[in-house]
Amino acid sequence: MSDATEESRTVVPPLYFLVALLVMGFFHAVVPGAYIIQAPYRYAGIVLIVLAIGLILWAAALFRRAGTNIRPYLPSTALVVSGPYRFTRNPMYLGMAGTLLGVAVFLGSITPFVVIFAFMALIKERFILPEEAKLEAAFGRDYLQYKDRVRRWL
Repeated sequence: MSDATEESRTVVPPLYFLVALLVMGFFHAVVPGAYIIQAPYRYAGIVLIVLAIGLILWAAALFRRAGTNIRPYLPSTALVVSGPYRFTRNPMYLGMAGTLLGVAVFLGSITPFVVIFAFMALIKERFILPEEAKLEAAFGRDYLQYKDRVRRWL
């Protein structure tokens, strides 16, 4: 097994998510910059977090129901295009980004918001683009048609 394959088995998207949460907390505590969202508006972040986690769970349940792998390094055995997959090709990653957005809103300072964009860029490069190539190879025209009608994020 190559080093890249071994790394992708250990450095999975939830680990990137957890690191992003830690970096957001660090930025908020050490270099918060301006506080742009005050209470009670900060509590909207909790609503965003709940909705985003719900999106992740819904998408994961559809993967389980279809009998396909959720881990990005394992082959996909089914192309899931229902539920949230009708609106975004990556609802689990979008849910992670939405959770980060909720946390940033809840914290209220400006610097945690920077982490969201970095997270999305890293996830796109490290996981989404390789996953898209694998899905295209596995499902051919069906995936290309799906990709044409559904956006990557929203």
